[in-house]
Amino acid sequence: MAKIFIIGPAYPLRGGLATFDELFCDAFNKQGHDCEIISYSLQYPNFLFPGSTQYDTSGIAPTHIKIHTLINSVNPLSWIKTARFIKKNKPDFIVFRFWIPFMGPALGSIARIVRKSGITVLAITDNVIPHEKRAGDSAFSKYFIGGCDGFVTMSKAVMKDLEKFTDTIHKKYLLHPLYTSFGEKLNKAEARTALGLPADKKLVLFFGLIRKYKGLDMLLDAMHELNSHPEINLVIAGEFYEDKQPYLDLIEKYEIKDRVILHGKFIANEEVKLYFSAADLVALPYRSATQSGVTQVSFHFEVPTLVTNVGGLSEIIPDKVAGYVVDSNGKAIAEGISDYFTNNRMETFTQGMIHEKKKYDWKIFVDEVYSLFQSIKK
Repeated sequence: MAKIFIIGPAYPLRGGLATFDELFCDAFNKQGHDCEIISYSLQYPNFLFPGSTQYDTSGIAPTHIKIHTLINSVNPLSWIKTARFIKKNKPDFIVFRFWIPFMGPALGSIARIVRKSGITVLAITDNVIPHEKRAGDSAFSKYFIGGCDGFVTMSKAVMKDLEKFTDTIHKKYLLHPLYTSFGEKLNKAEARTALGLPADKKLVLFFGLIRKYKGLDMLLDAMHELNSHPEINLVIAGEFYEDKQPYLDLIEKYEIKDRVILHGKFIANEEVKLYFSAADLVALPYRSATQSGVTQVSFHFEVPTLVTNVGGLSEIIPDKVAGYVVDSNGKAIAEGISDYFTNNRMETFTQGMIHEKKKYDWKIFVDEVYSLFQSIKK
């Protein structure tokens, strides 16, 4: 068995990456490995962070894994300190989470220092080319990728992007495992009561941080198309990472204010189960995507899901089996939602979710990552 460090966000940082890393670490340990996380003392400077806070305010720290808070993303001295800490502890391999080129200088520098001591360096590349591009992205990604021995992507689209930067044979496409740390599904009526949601409506859930590439405006277009179905309501649950006024203007323009329920805040981990338990259908109307953690929450709670045919989303949700894969426009999204409720697809698609979720087990994922490490060491 191996000594492993995961290099990525973890408590007290909040969000899907932190949740994933904690589950990832726990899964390694359950397989008999010795795994710990190295996280960030500073992830983003405040002027680069669009949300209200980068930190989990629940005060509930994971007790079953060890987290070292070391990396300051903009302080090279912390990069050296982190690399020395890794070398001192002599892991067999480390796994970086790489989701934005901004982290390239910090993580690439740590990787290069550590690699010189013979430690194998792997990376889970959530994104290589980001959704929202900035100057320097390609150079930062190239620098990081050049410091690694092997790679995991969780969508075929990201694998294609990765192959623009490296021709290594040490790479694997793996399925994004389930988010299993949010508890079990609740009774729908109880969940709606807890959130103050209507008991007698058909609820579509948009969940997660709100940015342009996630296409909430197209979902509002779809709600306009569905004006003849007043029983269909939209629940928006997530924090705005951009100006919310254009969305409010659309709601006003389309006269759908009475059918759109806006919970415009970051959804704490302990509330996630309430939203997914309350929903009849989850919608991801993205303009662009690699993979999405939201689909893996949907699978955990067995809620059928509509996605647009971009990036790797169609690899995750099989069309007309566990949900819908539709074009990225309001009319197509509306047609999918209408078909779901008009033709009573919930029971059939829920069974599809139950069947499909078996592929997303954490044991499969960590065994494949360990296998990648072994193939490099041969």
